[in-house]
Amino acid sequence: MTAIATPSTVTQALGAAVALGIDRLDAQLLLLHALGRAPHDRAWLLAHDTDVLPEAAWPALSAQLSRRLAGEPVAYLLGEKEFHGLSLQVDARVLVPRPDTETLVEWALQCLEGHAAPHALDLGTGSGAIALALQHARPDAQVDAVDASADALAVAEANARRLGLPVRFAHAHWLDGAADGYTVIASNPPYIAANDPHLPALRHEPSSALVAGADGLDDIRQIVRTAPDHLAPGGWLLLEHGHDQAVTVRQLLAERGFTEVQSREDLAGIQRCSGGIWRTVK
Repeated sequence: MTAIATPSTVTQALGAAVALGIDRLDAQLLLLHALGRAPHDRAWLLAHDTDVLPEAAWPALSAQLSRRLAGEPVAYLLGEKEFHGLSLQVDARVLVPRPDTETLVEWALQCLEGHAAPHALDLGTGSGAIALALQHARPDAQVDAVDASADALAVAEANARRLGLPVRFAHAHWLDGAADGYTVIASNPPYIAANDPHLPALRHEPSSALVAGADGLDDIRQIVRTAPDHLAPGGWLLLEHGHDQAVTVRQLLAERGFTEVQSREDLAGIQRCSGGIWRTVK
């Protein structure tokens, strides 16, 4: 990182971070972190822009800026990420929860409407984001979550304890050993192709949670194939996928026998999730 003069005020520190090429929002979040303030306290920066920068703040901020310039996600630097109104602790053992995934959560909550004490399953839970969001919104639900990574489960379980949410976690590969009778099975599985040109930008996040074979669909195929054995009659399977995979995922669902197959758009208008209902054939 290019050496610059030590800033003397809060606003100078922010300006120095931006001058290095850091996105302004990222710079604000990292500055707040260095000052020991909460990430949602950006208004404080405006009200205190001429405050003297504490002596220890710039060395701490400078170290974080170097890591950010090297591509490390801001959420790892802060140690937390907000998702669906919950503050989740995250680190390099799990993917950073994305706002796009809230589309999946909202759809799952719609599918749970009208069901008393429903059962829901989050496959590949990572930080626990989906499962914890569902449990928080539906305290009456029994929410289960699985992950093949023991490291990821440790993060998710710690988030559940801190938030006081009774999600039940299990160490498993997708639906191996899973119960049956779920009202909703939701998953944000790996869906990036092994040779995707965007992977280098994601190098700080666990590749096992990103890559799924030559076309990115290996894990989705497995989930679609095995999910019916674990769904209640009329239960929904909901899958997050890549920006250009909706047509293929809908085809996989339809070919497996799911009905009412459809996709949902994220905030950017991209078909981000696809799902369908499993109806037991009499």
